This record gives sequence, C-alpha cells and structure tokens, in this order.
Amino acid sequence: MTLRTGDLRDLVDSVVEIDSYKSKMGSDNDIIVVALSTLTSEAATDLSNFVERGYSSVLDADATPGEQSDGRYRVFIEIERGKDSSENIMEIIDGIQNLTSNDKMRFRYYKNFKSKDLTSENLEEVLPITADDYDVAIQEGRMQNYKNFFDKSFVEDVTMHNDTLIIKKAYADPVAFKYIDFGPTQETLDSINESFNPNDFAEIIFLSKYIGDYNITKYGSKLTFTNNNDTLVLERIIL
Repeated sequence: MTLRTGDLRDLVDSVVEIDSYKSKMGSDNDIIVVALSTLTSEAATDLSNFVERGYSSVLDADATPGEQSDGRYRVFIEIERGKDSSENIMEIIDGIQNLTSNDKMRFRYYKNFKSKDLTSENLEEVLPITADDYDVAIQEGRMQNYKNFFDKSFVEDVTMHNDTLIIKKAYADPVAFKYIDFGPTQETLDSINESFNPNDFAEIIFLSKYIGDYNITKYGSKLTFTNNNDTLVLERIIL
C-alpha cells in the first residue's frame, strides 16, 4: 500500500529515540539506530516498509513482531554513522512528518530524560559521527540515561513516552510520572519554587519501597529523586 500525507496521523509518538537501542547490523560505534513508537502493529509495519523502500541511506528498517512491554510497537531504522548522518536522519524524519502531519517532532538521545526539538541544529549538536565520538558521548551521558539512573532500584522496567516516565515493578501496577527537570543536585533543587511538603510522607514511603532508596523528597506536587550527584524532578500521574 502506498502511504499518503496524513495516513499515520496520531499513530506515531512524537519523540524519536536515537542511539538508545543496539544495532543488529553491526557495532553501535559504526551504526546509528533511530527508533520510533507506534500505537498499532499495522502502523509499525507500514512505517518500516515506507522507510526501507524510500531512503538509500537506510541499511535496515524493521518493525517489532509484537507489542512491547509498554503497549507500543517499535520501528528500528539503522543508518551508517558518518558526516552525513544528521542530514540523512532529517531527510527520513521529513518524510515521517509528512505521513503523520506532525511537524513538531522531538528526539531523545541515548535514553536521555530530556528531549529536544528535532532540528538539524539540535541533532548535529549531540549526534556523534565517529566511533571515538560515540564512545565519549555514551560515557558522558550514562547517568542522564533514564535506564541507568534507576540502575540500583527494585524495578523491572523503565520507559518514557514523550514526557511521561513509566516505572514497572514485577507483580505490581506501574507508576507514572510527568518529567519536570534533571541535572546536578544543588542546581536542580535551587530551581524548585515550591516549599517542602511534609504532608505526603505516606507517598514517600510507598515510592521508596516501590523504587528503592533514592533520597525521595516532595516540594509542593513535585517529587525529587537523587542518585549520587544528580537529581530528577517528577510529578506523579495516576494511571
């Protein structure tokens, strides 16, 4: 089936993941994996076929055969890492934006808490184009990776959709949060205007038992989680 403008409207998540998943075609140092999430299996298959047939820079495009743990379907696009990588990615994204009628897509690099507007300038700023640059970028961004931030927790899975963080523990219902901020602890705490909230101690106890010992504190409706010298600020969402 030939896809036309708007055929995938509201079926593809707005945030694209870059270098967050391992390549199946070769070394991650040499290959960039661009991942998109869709709401249906059919949309994932259509998107995968569209990308693989339409762009010569694509080494491989593949849709997951089944629903993932977060209820989404993934499309993985692999391209060679090099000086033209940003241009090649933006060419692909331009086609996807046409299919989704969404010109405000964002990207998250290496499972970073923070997403950015998906523009050539922003992409070129963070995307490593050599194997050595990739190694440096991954090492520097290790703690900003939401999977790594919760590496000492009791949880089974951590995922992000747009600005929503979902944490899942085995044999328990997931808990969800809206992402607010992340950074060095003192700088991040200084940016919070709300006062310390002493009235929700029960929630702090619950989250400590659910997630683990992350020095959890509440200011107004905002929850802070500290790991070493970094602090994450979230707001609870009731699913």
